[in-house]
Amino acid sequence: MTVITSNLNWGKDHWKAIIESDAKGYYAYLPAVFIYKDLNFDFFQFIEKEKYYNENLFYDYRTNTSNGKVINKYYCGTALVQLPFFIIAHFSSYLGHYEMDGYSKLYPVLISIAAIFYLLMGLFYLDSILDLYKVSEPQKILVLLSAVFGTNLFYYTVGEPGMSHIYSFAFIAMFIFYVKLFFLSFKNKYIIIISILLGIILLIRPINGLIVFIIPFLASNISAIKEGFNKAMSEKWQLVLSFCILTTILSIQLIYYKLATGDFLVYSYAEEGFNFLKPHISEILFSYKKGLFIYTPMFLLSLTGTYYLWKSSKFEFYSIITFLFLIVYIFSSWWMWYYGGSFSSRVFVEYIALFMILLAIALNRMQSRLLRIGYISSIVFFIFLCQLNTYQYRYNIIHWSEMTKEKYWNSYLQIGRLIK
Repeated sequence: MTVITSNLNWGKDHWKAIIESDAKGYYAYLPAVFIYKDLNFDFFQFIEKEKYYNENLFYDYRTNTSNGKVINKYYCGTALVQLPFFIIAHFSSYLGHYEMDGYSKLYPVLISIAAIFYLLMGLFYLDSILDLYKVSEPQKILVLLSAVFGTNLFYYTVGEPGMSHIYSFAFIAMFIFYVKLFFLSFKNKYIIIISILLGIILLIRPINGLIVFIIPFLASNISAIKEGFNKAMSEKWQLVLSFCILTTILSIQLIYYKLATGDFLVYSYAEEGFNFLKPHISEILFSYKKGLFIYTPMFLLSLTGTYYLWKSSKFEFYSIITFLFLIVYIFSSWWMWYYGGSFSSRVFVEYIALFMILLAIALNRMQSRLLRIGYISSIVFFIFLCQLNTYQYRYNIIHWSEMTKEKYWNSYLQIGRLIK
């Protein structure tokens, strides 16, 4: 992964495009706090408009509040988890005589390394989750390969490493692992870990707090939920401590708002929001513009795991179906349901660990040898298709925003065009 990233992003002037679009806003907290001491981002004028100006990459991540203050539109959680890599970049820039302005070459390079690090962290915990589900080693390898190369996880690690999705993927995978572990062991020490992870997940992207609704599925049954609740209540001091940890993490964003605007609560997305009366469910899943199942059909294939849940545990089946419907409904209700320029539907990247659990369940419980061969063949084909689509997307054969049915089928499996 590092070799691929270095070849694509680190040479010539390619590093200048590592931090682009929304990623500029996520990252900007770091130079704002540690270099410019500027919580209203006035340094944007010099950095973005003059020193590193590029008309193709220009993006203003700032917004005005009701009291006239300028703030960062995006949340600070991504910057928080990028912080160790920013520190390394800052120190290395000093040693290597690069400009220590937060945007010279080593800073974006370390952000791309950060994305790889969190990818590996997420995969480590996904592997650990599969162990809890007693998935065999060969099946785990296939599932992990499917996660990386059969979904848009690969693209958001290599192609847009500054976006929040790869970081959310890692922490949600960790959250799933420790919640599952809690319901298997009923050890209260995991509640504190879960609160830390939930705080970071919310700080990165608040909407991903929806992950708490996956808890019933991970508990597996009503009895486990009751026992877990009773166990948690038996040591209330740990609940209080966990709540304090959670609120402390979330207060980072509120403190920023207070220092920058004078108010603790600010809605930075202005007129952007959800319209729950007009969800675009079919479009977010099946449209040629950004349909999740069209551009990354591995997600659709993984849903076969719900059939085996139906046969073995109606509780788990209804829990997972309810959760999937919830996130699809809410994500498709965003005013821009296709989420701008993106490969497939990028808002599902963070939940890849969950889809891979379903894929593993299907692989693990499939009895028919012929059916298994067909299923594995489909997995291999969808990995190939996803990588081809990723390549086409990177080179604008699949357009970043304006795809149609005609454009899709005209470019479908067009390998020859790529070789030329």
